Amino acid sequence: MATANKNLSNYDKNTIPNAKNYRFGILVSEWNETITEGLYKGVIEALTDCGALHKNIIRWNVPGSFELVYSAKKMIETQRPDVVITIGSVIKGETQHFDFVCQGVTQGVKDLNVAYDVPVIFCVLTDNNEQQSIDRSGGIHGNKGTEAAIAAIKMAFLRQQANGYQFLSDPVH
Repeated sequence: MATANKNLSNYDKNTIPNAKNYRFGILVSEWNETITEGLYKGVIEALTDCGALHKNIIRWNVPGSFELVYSAKKMIETQRPDVVITIGSVIKGETQHFDFVCQGVTQGVKDLNVAYDVPVIFCVLTDNNEQQSIDRSGGIHGNKGTEAAIAAIKMAFLRQQANGYQFLSDPVH
């Protein structure tokens, strides 16, 4: 298991770019709300710990994980974020629905990353049972939301470098 010996909430703040001047779009699935709200909490705590300003964080709720792709596209087109984080939770049931949703969301996020000049971060838990989701949304394995926030900051910084922008602040704390 990939997270068995790794706490998803661990990061070295001194190696993370300052997030003060980045605009973050966050999409939160309402399905499995206890899990997605835990992930959102991890995202917000890590972003603000690394300097993100609340006024630069946009949150949209969507009905389920499958709706994250369309919503991310619309957020990129209308809100002009530096990076988007998609938060969802799909827990395996008795039918193939799990496979179709997971594959669709995964491919959709990949497609957005190819089509747009805005990184889209995949923070969608795809677990076999609810306990695995709890363990990864603030439980014994930490919080995948924290990991997604750190990835978002790093990708916003990479985008800024790749596009040749002038830095508005010192890139590292």
